[in-house]
Amino acid sequence: MEPREHGPLPPLLIVLTVVTGLVDSVSYLALGQVFVANMTGNIIFLGFGLAGAGHIRATTSLLAIIAFAVGAAFGGRAATRNPPHRGLLLAGVTGVQAVLVAAAATFANLAEVSDAWTRSSLIVLLGIAMGAQNAVVRRLAVPDLKTTVLTQTVTGLIADDSETPERLRRLASVASMLVGALIGGFLLRTVEPYAPLWTAAAALAACSVAAYFAVTRRPNATTWS
Repeated sequence: MEPREHGPLPPLLIVLTVVTGLVDSVSYLALGQVFVANMTGNIIFLGFGLAGAGHIRATTSLLAIIAFAVGAAFGGRAATRNPPHRGLLLAGVTGVQAVLVAAAATFANLAEVSDAWTRSSLIVLLGIAMGAQNAVVRRLAVPDLKTTVLTQTVTGLIADDSETPERLRRLASVASMLVGALIGGFLLRTVEPYAPLWTAAAALAACSVAAYFAVTRRPNATTWS
């Protein structure tokens, strides 16, 4: 069986992996030790919170998990009900994400972030955005580019005797999340706490436009539908 073609999807998913690092840098460092993309970490934090250990609030982790689930339900339905071209599916979800992340950044700049209700609202907006991304990325089915989780990618990188293109793809996935977290941490420390969100929103909008035009303006778009 011939390997499936993916067109411009791999580089676009690399950008989404950078977005994960940007958004989770804000959620963990500014919203109270919680992830909005990495649900493995939230499940562990939920356990810590229920045990009363580590000054972690179980309700915060639970809220992030619920918001992520809502976003995943939305993304999953969009991916399975009359599924469009994969590029259009990616364009749609990243467009919605860009709006949600920009709304979160705007709200953070206007509201009092020390307020618990404000932090909870930001977690909900960002969790929904990242849940939708995760569900759609599953539908895109590009190997080793999951955008929000790296455990299997790192395992494959070390354990598998893979060909060079696969190794490079896995390395790019790991490096892109690291770069996103690095940029997010730097912006948060030197500019303002929510500067990474504006960066993420811009990257998502760019992905949406690029994916849309890759489908509508390229004659070979059917080869990676």
